[in-house]
Amino acid sequence: MNDNASAGQPISEAEALERLEQRDDPSQRYYAAWWLGRMRCQNPKAISLLIDALGSVLGQPASQDDLMVARNAARALGKLQSPAAMASLLQALEHSDHDLREAAARSLGESGDTKALPALLSTLNRSSIEPSAATQARLDQPCEALLEAIGCLAKGSQDPSICQALQRFCEHPRPMVQSAACRALVLVSGDGQWAEGMLNLLNDPEPLIRRGAVLDLGASGWRDAAEAIAGCAAESNIKLLALRQLLEQPLQGPAPSALGEQERHLLTLMDGLL
Repeated sequence: MNDNASAGQPISEAEALERLEQRDDPSQRYYAAWWLGRMRCQNPKAISLLIDALGSVLGQPASQDDLMVARNAARALGKLQSPAAMASLLQALEHSDHDLREAAARSLGESGDTKALPALLSTLNRSSIEPSAATQARLDQPCEALLEAIGCLAKGSQDPSICQALQRFCEHPRPMVQSAACRALVLVSGDGQWAEGMLNLLNDPEPLIRRGAVLDLGASGWRDAAEAIAGCAAESNIKLLALRQLLEQPLQGPAPSALGEQERHLLTLMDGLL
């Protein structure tokens, strides 16, 4: 193993594959799985090793070290968008480890494969929205990740059954789950009425909730939220990121090549934050 790589220096694809393939040092495997996803490595061996790392904890007892590697492998497979990973990610969605389920849900959302929707909806529907969830250290299901994934995969479908499944989470006791549900509903239905829940959270006294609502509004693509985003009491870099999403990924479709009035207004708001 390259000593410089072990000391945190940049590594090559070959070194990352070597690290993931060995079984003696879990920390090296953990870093290698992250690196392969971060670099969007499309080497077939990388995808095979990542699927193996994830599969090693499915259907059998696993150590915490193996779970840590599997979580990063799941995250990486989402970035690589490999159809070969679908079966393992769907199986991971049923795992007892909450963090692995969350990583699998986000990766399924990133995959772009709508065949994952039934499993995501089924997992979401098993989640409780009892008032006690507001004070629980951890929810029974990774609701935010599930809602975001469903919103991504069902965007523009206007499927009434999906919208119905999402709506009950607008009443969830946790504000960020509410926000994620509203974001998903805007994406799926194309109806800006669902943005109201996110807009209300821009005035929450808790900075983390305001930041989350800003980012959800940006991810929803609902351009009517631009002024509210720019005026929210949140860091400029967070607001700039959200406005950039509205500019580059509007709900109504890709921005035209020639700048229109909406695009110019968004750029003016962004300039004001610089």
